[in-house]
Amino acid sequence: MLVICLEERLAYRTDFALGTVMRFLPIVTQVFLWTAVFAASSRTDIAGYSRDNIVAYYLLTMVTRAFSSMPSLAGGISRSIRDGSVKKYLIQPVDYIGFLLASRIAHKLVYYIVAILPFAAVLFFCRGYFPPAPDGLTIAAYILSLLLSFLLGFFLEATLGMIGFWFLEVSSIIFAYMLFQYLLSGHMFPIDMLADIPTGLTGVSLADIVRLLPFEYTAYFPAAVWLGKITGWELVRGILVEIVWLVVMIGVCRFVWWRGTKRYSGFGG
Repeated sequence: MLVICLEERLAYRTDFALGTVMRFLPIVTQVFLWTAVFAASSRTDIAGYSRDNIVAYYLLTMVTRAFSSMPSLAGGISRSIRDGSVKKYLIQPVDYIGFLLASRIAHKLVYYIVAILPFAAVLFFCRGYFPPAPDGLTIAAYILSLLLSFLLGFFLEATLGMIGFWFLEVSSIIFAYMLFQYLLSGHMFPIDMLADIPTGLTGVSLADIVRLLPFEYTAYFPAAVWLGKITGWELVRGILVEIVWLVVMIGVCRFVWWRGTKRYSGFGG
């Protein structure tokens, strides 16, 4: 499967290379944006983040998103349900979810092989924005959080795609989910910046509400771990909560697949 994915990438290598380069262009925008924000506010930090911290945070969330984002996964699942091509996985002794996971792992490995040099170059040229490298234990926790973010992102989007068993057209639902997930994951800005926004509930901020959701583990959490914003028992608790969310989503995904296939009547394919 890894060889097949590599052949697919090489078949569209120009498009893939251009897409990889375009992915890094927003970095320039972010540097100018946050420079302007800090200059206008005359502050040295916002919610505990300096300008350099914010830029480093954004770069780290890009790395996290390279693990946790699943382009076309939900849409591909719903499309296979709609056109009937999912039937072959129902009549063959193949675990559909396991097949999708193996396929996504292969695609990600190929992506990392091809994109590692551009990522390394960007991180090297932007190294001045980063604080000194953390200790080995923090690095290990960071790597673990990245791997968990990949699995969590996969099962979140796989579950989303399977609502195609109940709805014929789900593209608008997927778009709405992607929008909210992008905003609430901390990809645009650290979730800490929501701590001063009230919700109307005594002692409860918007950040507290957002942290009840699994989305922070697909962008914010690994970046905050590397930057030393989450340490000690808070870090242990965060890893454990991420594992709990992963187990929950595996169960939900399996249940939705089981329920969906019970009521499915395939056409086409």
